[in-house]
Parts: sequence; structure tokens; C-alpha cells
Amino acid sequence: MNELDRWVAAAGAELGVLPEDVAVKAVLDMARDVAHNVIRPGAPVTAYLMGLAVGRGADPAEVAERVTALALDWKREPEPTES
Repeated sequence: MNELDRWVAAAGAELGVLPEDVAVKAVLDMARDVAHNVIRPGAPVTAYLMGLAVGRGADPAEVAERVTALALDWKREPEPTES
């Protein structure tokens, strides 16, 4: 068991969530794509949004897939130039 597995087990126990109910790879992949393609602080916020959606009954794999697709297609706003 690695440190992440230990953390998921401990945090899950604290929150009443079984480790096998945590889509660790999907969350990590989604967070990576948001951090690299959108904005780094968006990764934890998006993980929270994902948790809210799943808590309301959405399928974790579907949520991760949809958010990942959105992040990979994201077009950043151009940085304003100084005049």
C-alpha cells in the first residue's frame, strides 16, 4: 500500500467513504488535465465540483470523462497586453 492508498483509506474512513468507492485514477487524470490545460488552481476546485456532482448521483467515470474533455478542449483567454 502506497502513501496515497493509505491517505485515501484514512480520509475515507473519516468521511464514511470506502476506498473502493474512490475513483483515484479518474480524479488524478482529470485534475492533471485541468491543471495543465486550464489553470493549476482549477484542479482542486474541479475535483470538489466532481465530488458534488457524484454526491448528487452522477456517475464518477462519466463526470471525469466530461470534465476531462472540457479541459482538453479549453481555449485560454489571451493575456492582455500593456499599451
